[in-house]
Amino acid sequence: MTEHDHDASAGKPDLNHRVQAVLEMMRPMIQEDDGDIELVEVTHEGVVKIRFKGACVGCPSSANTLHNGIERTLKQRVPEVIGVEAVEDPGNSKKT
Repeated sequence: MTEHDHDASAGKPDLNHRVQAVLEMMRPMIQEDDGDIELVEVTHEGVVKIRFKGACVGCPSSANTLHNGIERTLKQRVPEVIGVEAVEDPGNSKKT
């Protein structure tokens, strides 16, 4: 183990792991409505990028879920988070 490895493992779990843990806590509520969320990225600035899946894709309530549910909870539990953005699934970018 290098000195860098030791420093990285000391202290709080890294930001990605803490964000993922909060998202996992929220997933069952979203899955009750046949939707799901996936963590895409956490930027160095603290912006969490998620992808909606299932019934959440195109749902008019997804923006409300994003800001009033997911973002609010993440900001409360992971203070480094400054915002949450939804990104499109590349497979769903075509509109018919």
